[in-house]
Amino acid sequence: MTRETDARPAPAPPPRARARARKKAPPAADAPAPRAARTRRRTRIQRENERKILAAALDVFSAYGFRGATLDQIAERAGMSKPNLLYYFRRKEDIREALLTSLLDAWLEPLRDLSAEGDPMREIAAYIRRKLEMSRDRPRESRLFAGEIMQGAPAMTAHIKGELKALVEEKAEVIRGWARAGKIRPVDPMHLIFAIWATTQHYADFDSQVRALLDVSPDSDGHYHDAARFLETLFLKGLAPEPDAKPHAGPGAGPAPRTGGAEGEA
Repeated sequence: MTRETDARPAPAPPPRARARARKKAPPAADAPAPRAARTRRRTRIQRENERKILAAALDVFSAYGFRGATLDQIAERAGMSKPNLLYYFRRKEDIREALLTSLLDAWLEPLRDLSAEGDPMREIAAYIRRKLEMSRDRPRESRLFAGEIMQGAPAMTAHIKGELKALVEEKAEVIRGWARAGKIRPVDPMHLIFAIWATTQHYADFDSQVRALLDVSPDSDGHYHDAARFLETLFLKGLAPEPDAKPHAGPGAGPAPRTGGAEGEA
């Protein structure tokens, strides 16, 4: 005789098992993107509202820090309701990532413009001046980016190890080429780039300290011109080739990039 299969439903799991199952649910990051992000072709109004949200977020993050900021504060600063904001960004983290991504794109522009075909001294001087201009004109953005890096770059790691790293290595090779041609003194190009970042962005990240020590009023920016002249002298004199320098190749043109890559500003 054939034995019948037991078709009774399985018993429900106990409350503790259900609680453990809830804890293992996918994180919010796996939830569907907001409707605005799924729109194939965003309208002018959608683009404008996203711009307003990011501008408001910059104000709020600058005033309260990322952890202290709330979606309600950002929505109020943007002049819209919270449900309307959530149509564009479902989490505060999404706003931060969008804002930092747009900032990184702007930060990379001066480095992209460093041309292998140009005169090395003029190219480096122009890069220094553009970095100082960004510190002068966009200090909040500079501090937001620096703060993200100091926290371990949770929202920017992929961008740093991808686009930024590739660009820095490309421009490091440009600097090596100048050294091989005898146009500048052989230097480690990665540390040269790091040094330019450190000295130029200092004027944004430590603006209050710089102004206090120089007795500069909040509405004055003359010290940026002084900084540009000083930094150009510092870097260009240090990079000037020896009077009898000749083109060369290999190790004398500066060390090759290390596997650790470049992480930080641009």
